Amino acid sequence: MTAGLPSVERAIQLFVRFPGIGRKSAQRMIHHLLRRERGEVEQLLQALQALADRVGHCAICHNLAEAEQCWICSDTRREAHLLCIVEEPMDLLSIERAGLFRGRYHVLGGRLNPLGGVGPEQLNLATLESRLRAGQTTELIIATNPTVEGEATAHYVNQMAAPLVSRVTRLAYGMPMGGELEYLDESTVYQALAGRRNF
Repeated sequence: MTAGLPSVERAIQLFVRFPGIGRKSAQRMIHHLLRRERGEVEQLLQALQALADRVGHCAICHNLAEAEQCWICSDTRREAHLLCIVEEPMDLLSIERAGLFRGRYHVLGGRLNPLGGVGPEQLNLATLESRLRAGQTTELIIATNPTVEGEATAHYVNQMAAPLVSRVTRLAYGMPMGGELEYLDESTVYQALAGRRNF
């Protein structure tokens, strides 16, 4: 406890909720803010208020958006026949940074985790099925993370999509660029071999 400073303690408790932030990091952040000019702190408050007031989810793909549609769904130059499935908006941004994919996305809002109480009903699967039934998608790319839950989600999506789409693909996984075989775990080597392609 931060004795005699309940406002500081409350702020620390809120910062600790962020992923990767422990108590010591939260304390450093709060003390950094307390050393700043009042105007800088107010700018941070305004930015956080704008997040709460303006940012929601796209009505089509569930990406983050400040309007009814996100910037990708409103871009008419995107290839509507390619649909990439991701778990979270941050995954979408990672794919966009690579600069290769010009299709559209569907954000599931998580991954299947029965032990954690996340079943198909908690994910954006109903809207995905509606999009696939519309018949515009010719290839569905499943880009869930290579975790146990991500793989289970990928299999579930594949079973749902197979009757509705002519081609369902999965991102290839394997050796990272610059990696050396002797340092890779068996699962990574297996995925690299299974996902090999023509030279």
